[in-house]
Amino acid sequence: MKLVHDWLGPLELPDSAQRIVSLAPNATETLYALGLGSRVVGRSAFCYRPAATLSLPVVSSYTKVRWELLRSLNPDLVLISTGVQRDLLNELVGAGLPVFPVPLPGSPYGILENIVLLGSLLGAEARANQLSADLAERYGKLYGLLPPMRVYLEFDLGGPISVGRGSYVSQALRHLGLTNIFAELSQSYFTPDLDEVSRRAPELIIYEPKPHRMRQEERARALMESRGWTQPLVVNEGDELAHYGPLFFEYLEGLERQIERLEG
Repeated sequence: MKLVHDWLGPLELPDSAQRIVSLAPNATETLYALGLGSRVVGRSAFCYRPAATLSLPVVSSYTKVRWELLRSLNPDLVLISTGVQRDLLNELVGAGLPVFPVPLPGSPYGILENIVLLGSLLGAEARANQLSADLAERYGKLYGLLPPMRVYLEFDLGGPISVGRGSYVSQALRHLGLTNIFAELSQSYFTPDLDEVSRRAPELIIYEPKPHRMRQEERARALMESRGWTQPLVVNEGDELAHYGPLFFEYLEGLERQIERLEG
């Protein structure tokens, strides 16, 4: 397949890759959702959805590669994201590997577009279009279900990270009917000033902890208490809203239900 990528220019990739190393969790999850999991021969340490991926060799962290293992797998396609993985992308291209970078979505509709993009790249167009259509219908049903509460969203990524204009997460909150207190900031992701959070007086706090930890809600409530924050709090299981694979829409449905229970 010959194509032109916005960043890399002309690319020539296999018409239907059979040995895929996926270093992007969203891409890995999409391949399995499209029934292409048998083609995946390696993953990153952060590719753990679905559970079937856990039997695959771990080729990389998010930004560092085990080069000898990667080459031994003899991939005919390496999938990677952009954003934080940009430097790794350049290393892989410089090493002459068959790389395709999947764009970082600017809205939840970008997640759907990436599903179709990967389906087209791998000869699974029909399945990709059906999956995208099904998820779009589910997303559409969430429109405006929540009152326009002012919300502060925080990811624990080794410290607090929030989102502003241009983030697919902020767009998703708006879709639900919520108002992100930092929606006007022209930064997709940033470290918030916690005093500024207080000044902006959110009515609800949404907190996404690191995944796979015990007593997530208990830890989150203790953290909010240490800051003197008393607003209603919603805590998920971690790596849900920060994850932009097909499961994002299921996680968004879960968030809507959590907030509805608070309101009820």
